[in-house]
Amino acid sequence: MIEIEPWKAARLAALTAQDGWLNLTDRVEIDLSLANRPQSVGSVAGCDLRLSNGPAHLGNLLQGNRFETPDGMVNTFADHGNPMLQVGHFLLEIHTVDGHPALRVRDLTLPRTCDLRYFPNDPAWVIRAIWQALDTPQPHSINQKGAAPTTVQLTHRARFTHAGHDVTLLATHWKAGQPMFVIRDQTSGKQTYAASRFLLGEDMTETTLTLDFNKAHNPPCAFTDFAICPLPPRQNILPFAITAGELALT
Repeated sequence: MIEIEPWKAARLAALTAQDGWLNLTDRVEIDLSLANRPQSVGSVAGCDLRLSNGPAHLGNLLQGNRFETPDGMVNTFADHGNPMLQVGHFLLEIHTVDGHPALRVRDLTLPRTCDLRYFPNDPAWVIRAIWQALDTPQPHSINQKGAAPTTVQLTHRARFTHAGHDVTLLATHWKAGQPMFVIRDQTSGKQTYAASRFLLGEDMTETTLTLDFNKAHNPPCAFTDFAICPLPPRQNILPFAITAGELALT
């Protein structure tokens, strides 16, 4: 299990990186019906993909994975999880949700600073939970902030007891091989971000895993309107306060 202070440092580094969540300026839906021709990108009226700032004409998106600058140079988006390409001081990203691509734009000249705050670290919120595989994967509809509902495949659930409550959390997503739980509790909208917090399971065996709620953290949509974030399923809305992890932004 990663110790809490190195984990906090790594979280801040990822958040303030060039491809983090603090310098996004746009997310523009890509019209797939125009995919067979160049799609103009820029801030001037009439561009196919109109940006909120930047040059009148940044260039042209070609067939979804290449970009032509006004001087005629053509470059291909590199695969960094999502396809990315730097053009001048803009970092372009092709971000696809449920088969619908969009151009997400970051301005590398913008400041990338953030003051993350946490509840005091509490070992009592490091819980060893039962880790259960479902008999068969189950499709499950979840709502999203910034987009329409989507369907995920549930394969596992975590179970534990807290303050007399029998808790079952659904792992709706996976990140780098770790199950991710989208949760809400009685601190949400008061001390913590209203929509949800994310928590990754650690130290998995076939039957157990660790839930360190000191590492419960804000989703990307807490930092930008240009992120799409899953909301918690009903089972992950808890009737008690989790006084651990990341606090709401000030």
